[in-house]
Amino acid sequence: MAKPAEPAFKGPPKNCGLCPRLAEFRDDNRAQFPDWHNGAVPAFGSLDASLLVVGLAPGLRGANRTGRPFTGDYAGELLYPSLLKYGRARGTYRAEVDDGLELVDCRITNAVRCVPPANKPTPLEQKTCRSFLVAEIAAMPRLRSILVLGGIAHNAVMTTLGLRKVLFPFKHGATHRFDKKLSITDSYHCSRYNLNTGVLTEPMFHEALERAISAT
Repeated sequence: MAKPAEPAFKGPPKNCGLCPRLAEFRDDNRAQFPDWHNGAVPAFGSLDASLLVVGLAPGLRGANRTGRPFTGDYAGELLYPSLLKYGRARGTYRAEVDDGLELVDCRITNAVRCVPPANKPTPLEQKTCRSFLVAEIAAMPRLRSILVLGGIAHNAVMTTLGLRKVLFPFKHGATHRFDKKLSITDSYHCSRYNLNTGVLTEPMFHEALERAISAT
């Protein structure tokens, strides 16, 4: 039996020019690192997944280099082994896009698809890129749970879903339920800073991931 076609969704083109500052930064990186991906980073995983992980934006020497979310980023050293531990990935994570790792009933994306200078997209850049997240979530018919990494990603998802952020404040480990079909679980971002300072620990992240998985 033929595999059913996935819902239509088109992310931004690799050379997306909607945000001039990000496009200029991308061109600068291409001049310095011509072998890197240096473009809008596509999501990883099937649109048919029940779990969606949403980060903020690609890292300069991670996803911007490899072309896969969190791959090569410090944050990926916690995220991908955790997904393997809980059965939402299979294979071996080697921080390269050709490592053969596959996601299982899981998809990973970012609120902003292009790497921003100093890892800080502006509010306008976040707003400009939001249309892609809106379309992506709408194209996921089995989506039941979203794990957001960090407060900015939390706010982006809330705005995408048309929800009032004041009613659903970001809090690590909190699960916000809106109806019988969808919930959002908050986690501090698994960044180097958060892990090195103890703001986030591996058990804390695993607890948030478990909550998100239990909601699928």
